[in-house]
Amino acid sequence: MQILETSRLTLREFHPEDVDALSLILSDPETMRFYLKPFDRHGTEEWITRNRQRYTKNGHGLWAMILKASGELIGDCGLVVQEIDGANEIEIAYHVRRDHWGQGFATEAARACRDYGFADLDISRLVSIIRPENLASRRVAEKNGLAIWKEVARVNLPHLVYSIRREQSLEKQKGGHSPAPKDEFHEFKPTPSHPVSAPASRPSTMPQIPSG
Repeated sequence: MQILETSRLTLREFHPEDVDALSLILSDPETMRFYLKPFDRHGTEEWITRNRQRYTKNGHGLWAMILKASGELIGDCGLVVQEIDGANEIEIAYHVRRDHWGQGFATEAARACRDYGFADLDISRLVSIIRPENLASRRVAEKNGLAIWKEVARVNLPHLVYSIRREQSLEKQKGGHSPAPKDEFHEFKPTPSHPVSAPASRPSTMPQIPSG
C-alpha cells in the first residue's frame, strides 16, 4: 500500500519480501554505527514485522523508501511512536542506503512525513531523536524546520530531541516565523562527551536502540 509520493520517491508499507533489500541497509556497519550493532537477517525480518504491526496499531510506522527512477528500495522513513521522559511522542525516522547518501533523499522523505503527520494525522508535535555526533541526521532535521528541544539519555548515551509543532511548520511553509515559548527550546552546547566536530555520518535517525 502506497502512503506518500514525492518528486523522486514513494513511501509504501513494508512487505515480508523486502527483507533482502532492507538487509543491505540494516546490516551495514557504517549505516548502523549509532545503533548497538548492525542487524542480521533475522533482525531485519523482525524490523519489518514490528512496522507492519505498527500500521495496524497506530496507523503509521516506518515505510519502505522506493526510488521512483529504478523501483529500488533504498531506505525507510516514517512516523514512529517513541516514549520520551514518560510521554509518547511521534518521531520522524529515516535510514538511507549508503550508496544513496548525499542526494537529499532523507530530507525529501522526512519532509513528506512531516507534512503528512501534521495535515492528515492531526499530530501536534513531531520529533527526531539523534545522537549529537550524527551531523548528517541533524542537518536533515534542521532543513525540515526542527530545532533542538532537549537532551535525553537512551541506552546510557546522550541523544538530542529535535522538535517542531504544527503551527511552526505552517508558518515556515508560509515564509513566516512562529517563535517557540521561551522554555520550548534550548541551545545545545557541545561538551567533551559529545562534540560536534565529528565527520558527517549516515542520514538516519531513531532512538539508537534495536526497536525498528
